[in-house]
Amino acid sequence: MNLNEEVEILKSVPLFSKVEPAKLKLIAFTGERMNYAEGQELFHQGDVGDAMYVILGGVADVLLEKQDGQIRVAEMKKNSFVGDIAILIDVPRTATIKAREPVTTLKISKVMFFQLLAEVPQMAIEIMRELAHRLEDTNQKLRETANRLEEANQKLSATTGGA
Repeated sequence: MNLNEEVEILKSVPLFSKVEPAKLKLIAFTGERMNYAEGQELFHQGDVGDAMYVILGGVADVLLEKQDGQIRVAEMKKNSFVGDIAILIDVPRTATIKAREPVTTLKISKVMFFQLLAEVPQMAIEIMRELAHRLEDTNQKLRETANRLEEANQKLSATTGGA
């Protein structure tokens, strides 16, 4: 994939859709293209966050560590980005990202990411939108889990006679 092809792909990513072509070329040029095989981790929960990744192709799973293994909480496809939380608020990676199939990404350093945010306010808006969508999705999953727990407690209470 050449520089112009990467610029075209970046134009289709909502995060970069309002970025002028010259800056997109800079992102594509300074970003590092990374390829991951099926089952390979982009990064692991708890790692230090030094970059974000734009998925240029393939599908990756978002996994959370539990005592008895990992649980899949989301999937990321072409035009998605991951790794933003760790670099936005300087915390360890909040999840593991693992390629479900071969994945190609553009790795954008923390320094470049913050430079872009300063120069392209629309990017900050798009990040806020994406984070708001993720929060709403998480809230919906929590509501569903709470409802299932309440139903299970009611069934348990009914079978034990409320004792």
